Amino acid sequence: MGANQNYDWHSVAASAIDWWIDAGVDASVDETPRDWLAAIVAPPPAARARPGAPAAAEAPPVSALPDTLDAFLAWRVSDAAPEAAWPGAIIAAQGPADAALLVLIDVPEREDAEAGTLLGGAAGRLFDRMLAAIGQSRASIHLVAVCAKRPMTGRIAPDIEERLGEIARHHIALVAPKRVLLLGNAPSRALLGADVAPARESLRVVNLEGGNKAITVEAVASFHPRFLLERPAQKADAWRDLQMLIGGLDT
Repeated sequence: MGANQNYDWHSVAASAIDWWIDAGVDASVDETPRDWLAAIVAPPPAARARPGAPAAAEAPPVSALPDTLDAFLAWRVSDAAPEAAWPGAIIAAQGPADAALLVLIDVPEREDAEAGTLLGGAAGRLFDRMLAAIGQSRASIHLVAVCAKRPMTGRIAPDIEERLGEIARHHIALVAPKRVLLLGNAPSRALLGADVAPARESLRVVNLEGGNKAITVEAVASFHPRFLLERPAQKADAWRDLQMLIGGLDT
């Protein structure tokens, strides 16, 4: 029998990229050869933007970000947002502004741009079941992505991750939830400064500043639903994370 002529190489490649992202790979090799020895004796030339590549908008410093939640949410989906020049749709945060539980993910899923909501597709269906298991739903949480628009690679580039993390922390401070669930490496790095693996299995206390006030939130890092779809054996660990997250939330 011959090879399957209808094999969808695009889907296979995209799935492989997503798997490596969830596994913690956040950089790739260069597309062109580089003389690494030359960098030792001479400084590298200034970085040049690729022809036709949209430039990211220059976001204001954290101190200059809108200091009320309504104003910040409007800014986050405006042309001033760092991702505004990228192709695709910005997906706004969803859920009540006074939610006791905020969930931070990395980027929108492929299906989210058309639906206009975060966490769609198979990952979203698993996410909904995870919420239901702890007595929550999308109507009771505030859901936001570190990167409000899906990058073409499906991952947040290192050169913008720190800035988007600052913006995410400001967002959390303005919402001032009691607990934060961090799903994936980028959200965990944004709030806790570490990937999920070393940050898991503890309830972390985080001090933030936003809207000219200081707040304290408790955070739990866990696996993104798309990672759990690839690694079902990790669901038991994720369940323990959820139990830690919800323990005492209503008190």
